Amino acid sequence: MAMTGRCYCGEVRYEADGKDVLFAQCHCRECQYISGGGPNFFALMSTDQFRYTQGTAKQFARSDLDNPRTRDFCPTCGTHLLTRLPGGERLVIKVGTLDDPAQLGTPQMAIFTLDMQPFHVIAEGVPCFERRPPQ
Repeated sequence: MAMTGRCYCGEVRYEADGKDVLFAQCHCRECQYISGGGPNFFALMSTDQFRYTQGTAKQFARSDLDNPRTRDFCPTCGTHLLTRLPGGERLVIKVGTLDDPAQLGTPQMAIFTLDMQPFHVIAEGVPCFERRPPQ
């Protein structure tokens, strides 16, 4: 399944190969900060499945953390497009930046539910984990 997406203003665009993608939602406090308060809906994939097709994203990583994530965002409108995980092999696309977010269906799981806020919602039947699922 091919996926395309962009930032809010359209300056930065991307393509992703949607095979072997994990669609999930994360309720951790870090994701709440980044999302503006809600859970973060994301598609986890290998880095080689993704490429920018227009524009250049800016990157940010916290310098005070031992294993920081690198966040790619639009330099004009600030839309958070993706997060690069330590090690460089995987990244998470922010589902709201997809041209067709509905193509992923329902999240396969909800993680870090121990940090959920009372106003967060998880679809019925979605497996939930207080932290990450067992390997």
